[in-house]
Amino acid sequence: MWQDKLKEVIYILENSNVNEIDVTFWGRRFRVVKSAGVNINSDSKLNQTSSVVSNEKPIPSQSKIAEDTKKDNSEEILSPMPGTFYSSPSPEAAPFIKEGDVVSKGDSLCIIEAMKIMNEIESEKSGTIKKLLVDDGSAVDYNQPLFLIDPS
Repeated sequence: MWQDKLKEVIYILENSNVNEIDVTFWGRRFRVVKSAGVNINSDSKLNQTSSVVSNEKPIPSQSKIAEDTKKDNSEEILSPMPGTFYSSPSPEAAPFIKEGDVVSKGDSLCIIEAMKIMNEIESEKSGTIKKLLVDDGSAVDYNQPLFLIDPS
């Protein structure tokens, strides 16, 4: 069963501009790298980003989230893959979790849709959800913080 999930991860990696994916499921950690040792010139990266126009909401900066995390001992729950974030199993259903909810290891937190595959994301820690960092239906990147959790 885990081999099928690993094949999905490899497929997602091959069909995206992400270079590396690091996931943990069923007690195993997998790191898949498209090409090792890629160097990007900062000037060419600047030119690429300046020509892109986006209607998406800005993603909170990593440094601001890191500052908030250091202040109150919260930890980040990161996105294991790029895709679309959904807080509930269907549009009319209640969200999996809300701010202030207590979760246990293995509880469902959200769904990330990648390549038309709905991937249910489970908590790897027990604790209290302090903050939801992304909006329902928004695009998320690999390793983007999704939630802040206060571990118990």
